[in-house]
Amino acid sequence: MIRYGSVLVAALLCAGCAPSPQIYSNEKPVLDVPTYFNGTTDAWGYFQDRNGKVGKRFKVEVQGTWSGQSGTLDEHFTYADGTTSRRVWTITRIDEHHYIGKADDVVGEAKGEAYGNALHWRYVLRLPVDGSTYEVSFDDWMYQMDDQVMLNYSTMSKFGVRLGEVVLSFRRRG
Repeated sequence: MIRYGSVLVAALLCAGCAPSPQIYSNEKPVLDVPTYFNGTTDAWGYFQDRNGKVGKRFKVEVQGTWSGQSGTLDEHFTYADGTTSRRVWTITRIDEHHYIGKADDVVGEAKGEAYGNALHWRYVLRLPVDGSTYEVSFDDWMYQMDDQVMLNYSTMSKFGVRLGEVVLSFRRRG
């Protein structure tokens, strides 16, 4: 019984382990968030539950505007079932590698860290599901592939239990 308890404790401790974005320091192109998200960016994505079933597919139009170290990302979501939603992020660049983000449906602040071509965000989102709202943790990784394309992989969890993933592909207009 003690051996199984030790394995469980080790698994729970590693569940919070993730690589540091610093391991991507030498990757190119170097992601500059204000440059990439300045203007209009389109994204296509889906949510996949922990059993592998794709639950929601969507398109997002992101309008980004920046002034100095602060920016706004106005996201308009259109889902495959025809429903829509909107999220407006206010992003602040703290220093060369660190960002904070706020949105109406984000609990507290999102914390972001960027190195090389990668950006790692962590935040809690108030997520409406079937008339109820749940607070869900996001572990969000974005990788700039070239001047136009960025890939995004997020894991969603509640109480440390993985609920599923969100996958997105961004493409800058112009």
